[in-house]
Amino acid sequence: MIYPISFYPEPEGGYTVMIKDLPGCMSVGETLSEAMENIQEARELWIETAYECGDEIPLPATEVEYSGNLSLQIPKSLHRSLAEKAEREGVSIERYILTLLTKAG
Repeated sequence: MIYPISFYPEPEGGYTVMIKDLPGCMSVGETLSEAMENIQEARELWIETAYECGDEIPLPATEVEYSGNLSLQIPKSLHRSLAEKAEREGVSIERYILTLLTKAG
């Protein structure tokens, strides 16, 4: 089974890695490669221990699907400002906001 893995860079160097679907399954590594090797070993040991203890082994979480639609309320003054800037650029307000979000992302 393939479980999603999360990598977190540490301020002093190296990486902490974890598999959120397997509570407590985490490891560290000085490099991404080492961290990946270590978390695979931790996953195997986690599953082996759970099996031997008769504990339930959770299935990997499925990926969340996003619709691409977002609804939010903003202050009227910000709405006006965005609409005016979009008009000056010759694009819709939606396109203008998407451009801003893409640059910020």
